[in-house]
Amino acid sequence: MVLELLTVAMRIFTIIPLLLVATLYMGRRSIGELPVFDFLIIITLGAVVGADIADPKIEHIHTAVAVVLIAILQKTVIYLKIKFRKFGKLITFEPVMVVYEGEFMKSNLKKIKYSVENILSLLREKDIYYLEEVRAAFIEPNGNISVIKKSGFDFVTKNDLQITDKENQIAYPVIIEGRIHTKLLNQLGFSEKWLMERIENRNMNLSSVFYASLTIDGKLHVSQEHALQQMPDLLH
Repeated sequence: MVLELLTVAMRIFTIIPLLLVATLYMGRRSIGELPVFDFLIIITLGAVVGADIADPKIEHIHTAVAVVLIAILQKTVIYLKIKFRKFGKLITFEPVMVVYEGEFMKSNLKKIKYSVENILSLLREKDIYYLEEVRAAFIEPNGNISVIKKSGFDFVTKNDLQITDKENQIAYPVIIEGRIHTKLLNQLGFSEKWLMERIENRNMNLSSVFYASLTIDGKLHVSQEHALQQMPDLLH
């Protein structure tokens, strides 16, 4: 038992430095972001090293060779991805547009299995609380969101606008996929009748509304069910 414990300790002090060298060799991408292939590489490395540390019966040299070969494989695949774009598209996700001109792209949301709430959460992380500010938003291969804001909503300083501080308003989702969130609407101090009148004034009906948000001061934004569903080529 003592010998086995010493073997485990020795493996920790030898394999971890090798894993560090392999990770540094693979490059910054592997620790800064996790596209699909890199994610699989990290999982595989963890499984190989974990098994080696936990089971003294596994040949230590085999684990070391496996770590080196996995690092070389990852480096080779990255080279091929850069060299051959078609190969890269086969082993990873492509960016997907989820918002265009302030409208959700419903078909793309379903394709990547993201909900409206997922997108709104990611936008809030970018300090964007109003969908109408967004010209285009993309879900990147690593799951992050990239946003192109409309020109009128670019970041400027208070000195540029010569204005005093003003409290920001939060836009609350009151309709998602044609369903009214009555409780939230009432908490904001508005009724379903009031909301339906505003929608009808825009020559819409409830079934045509995919998403609608409302601020406490009554500012309503509506994203229609039949909004543009084909992705414009904004990446080139």
